[in-house]
Amino acid sequence: MTDTMKCPTCNSEHAYQDRDLWVCPECGHEWSGAADAAADTAQDTGVRDANGNALADGDSVIVIKDLKIKGSSSVVKGGTKVRNIRLQDASDGHNIACKIDGIGAMNLKSEFVKKA
Repeated sequence: MTDTMKCPTCNSEHAYQDRDLWVCPECGHEWSGAADAAADTAQDTGVRDANGNALADGDSVIVIKDLKIKGSSSVVKGGTKVRNIRLQDASDGHNIACKIDGIGAMNLKSEFVKKA
């Protein structure tokens, strides 16, 4: 079994084929063949906001919920507009670098913003 397929949900290497479907024993996800796996990876490319819109460098976004700032008593209020974002690769999920008026430079997670 040299051409094993990884689970698109949990990335497990223990997936096996059962007739026309691939099955992951760890998370229970089932999918069909390479066509669906290619579609899933094509959809995951790039950074997307909370509504699924693709984000790019220089876009403006709006914060959708109040966010506490770690190490401070300040809060970024929901509805705050952030201009000129920069996308970055981050292992902790904070994939947007920006400056917010009155607060300064900070990193945001794309799941808490929507494209303006």
